[in-house]
Amino acid sequence: MKHRIVILGAGYAGAFSATFLARRLHPGDFEITVVNAEPDFVERLRLHQLAAGQELRHRPLTKVFAGTGIQLRPARVTGIDAEHRTVTVADGDGVDRLEYDTLLYALGSTIADHGVPGVDEHAYHVAARPAALRLRARLDELDEGGRVLVVGGNLTAIETATELAESRPGLRIGLVTRGELGAWLGPEARRHLLRAFDRFGITVHEYTAIERVEKAAAIAADGTALTADAIVWVAGFAVHPIAAAGGLRVESNGQITVDRQMRSVSHPNVYAAGDSVFVIGDNGLPYPMSCASAGPTSKAATAAIIGDLTGRKVAPTAFSHLGNHISLGRNDGLFQLVDGDGRAKPGALCGRTAARVKSAIISAAAWAVSHPTFGKPNHRYRLAVTREHAPSRAAG
Repeated sequence: MKHRIVILGAGYAGAFSATFLARRLHPGDFEITVVNAEPDFVERLRLHQLAAGQELRHRPLTKVFAGTGIQLRPARVTGIDAEHRTVTVADGDGVDRLEYDTLLYALGSTIADHGVPGVDEHAYHVAARPAALRLRARLDELDEGGRVLVVGGNLTAIETATELAESRPGLRIGLVTRGELGAWLGPEARRHLLRAFDRFGITVHEYTAIERVEKAAAIAADGTALTADAIVWVAGFAVHPIAAAGGLRVESNGQITVDRQMRSVSHPNVYAAGDSVFVIGDNGLPYPMSCASAGPTSKAATAAIIGDLTGRKVAPTAFSHLGNHISLGRNDGLFQLVDGDGRAKPGALCGRTAARVKSAIISAAAWAVSHPTFGKPNHRYRLAVTREHAPSRAAG
């Protein structure tokens, strides 16, 4: 009987891991199944563009996985049972249970409402394709001068506000943040950011905490009502509660607790990658939930899975964080380098060049999903251990 590998999620981390494993493990020994709610590979880093009204390239997972032998299961993950090694999924035909020998958990993250009343009922977001399309439909309904309020001061909030302002100049865009906009940036990058907001005519409300969301207003802690026709909630991200409910050991924020090779500390046959995993970076700080986490965590997880199942030595993975890359519409952007302690360096790459570099990086990431072993020897490793596999030795 083949060793059953089930991968939950087909975002950047999940899809890349699936295709990499399929091209490295012998099909006679392994069976790989990917469960994903969407039939397509969704470029989450471009969802603010989709919400703004732009069309994104269609990337069916059947095409991404073509020729790999991966079994795609379009379904929504509703639960896992780590003790009995099963995953519960739901689709149009009902509920089903999948059994696994090895599980890779890559379900990513969703919006963090921070317990603020009204977010689920009244706010829009861009953390998933259906949500971005829902926001897009709402924006299409607005007349000239319609008001949109973006709640949040992080990278996604900044990108969403500027994208909407550029793509829909007839709308009045505002952004509200509990701190100072771009406070983590260096002087040059922050000046560039503020100039961009001025150019787009985006109204900024700093040092304003939102305590309640209503249908047409966000209510601040001091009682001020910031009225809007659409409220876009991008005030951080949170992981799905499925891991904790399934018996995996998690951190206080719900991220899966793993060793340095992305192996669950409570269930060694479960691995995690992407936003779902809690890992300390090389600088001693928690690795951020961001596009930057998908590459290193999926690389570490796939290396560990291959090593544990085939007896090969697992090479360590570096978890460095170079900086923040922010798009400011399609023709502007900035890249802020950080030092070893995660603090902004004085200089920054700004303007059209920064925008082009980021666009190229995102396009390369999408291409890499279906070409994970490009330029590497095409080895197919055989199963060398039983399903009760023991963790392999790390190199170094």
